[in-house]
Amino acid sequence: MASWFYRGLRRGIVTTRYPKAIDAWARQLPSPPAFHSARLTIALADRLVDACAAGALSRADRTLILDLGKCTACGRCIELSNGAAQPSGESLLASPDRSGLVKTVPIRGGQTGDE
Repeated sequence: MASWFYRGLRRGIVTTRYPKAIDAWARQLPSPPAFHSARLTIALADRLVDACAAGALSRADRTLILDLGKCTACGRCIELSNGAAQPSGESLLASPDRSGLVKTVPIRGGQTGDE
């Protein structure tokens, strides 16, 4: 630590390069959900929206909307999804634009929109 401090004083601000590989332990950290569109139904999507304590999930017609900027990766939606969601494994979620954090998932499960 001290060597970094003294190098910074000598050369000015010093930054390091972004790591090329993610550490193995980081893959075990909680991550936002990834949804299987064919397994989602309107009823299941509504149940997941209601269960999301962070308010990261919403539904518009036959589309589930996931706001990664609000998601805390608590795993509640994964537990309640009956296999329609799984951990995404994504830990690098930075985006220069807020809209890059909003994901839409078409709801393809079920036959009608009034399930």
